[in-house]
Amino acid sequence: MKFFIDTANLDQIKEAQDLGVLDGVTTNPSLMAKEGISGEENIINHYKKICEIVDGDVSAEVIATDYEGVIKEGEALAALHPQIVVKIPMIKDGVKAIKYLSGKGIKTNCTLVFSPGQALLAAKAGATYVSPFIGRLDDISTDGVELIAQIVDIYSYYGFETEVLAASIRHTMHIIQCMEAGADVATCPLNAILGLLNHPLTDIGLEKFLADYKSVNG
Repeated sequence: MKFFIDTANLDQIKEAQDLGVLDGVTTNPSLMAKEGISGEENIINHYKKICEIVDGDVSAEVIATDYEGVIKEGEALAALHPQIVVKIPMIKDGVKAIKYLSGKGIKTNCTLVFSPGQALLAAKAGATYVSPFIGRLDDISTDGVELIAQIVDIYSYYGFETEVLAASIRHTMHIIQCMEAGADVATCPLNAILGLLNHPLTDIGLEKFLADYKSVNG
């Protein structure tokens, strides 16, 4: 399973990249705003900086919601860097734009997906990635990880090449559950990725090894 980091924070992206396990980055307007990045030129420059840090795909989200607007923004974003994946919302004009852009060889990420039917439409339109938001489903007492499993099964059965990118991951256990469900990618906050490092028995074992070494070697 690939690991993407879900942030626009350059320091966090660098830390994840330095860990040696990062495969890409996802961003959205909310994450950009969180970092205080505004204005078209600043946003574009920020995407370029992210692409300079990582080797994999970088999802950059359109703001437009009409077909012509999504196409215009999508083509402009894709032209910024070969690693850019155009992130498009699951709406009617968005699906139409995914079909058009994928036909032009531009990678796309269909975002804000909450049902198997939406995932089916994204795959048929040729999306490179589909992003089911599991944390937001959990927030309304629906099993977000079960949706991942459903989409994985549907794509496998029908032979779709669209990758299932589990999004809105809130914690480390979500990552494990998505891995078990067969997700191709998990996009996570840095703390969730780092949480995979932790286990009390690892800490206890290391402490004992060091203590035994010290008792013999001083």
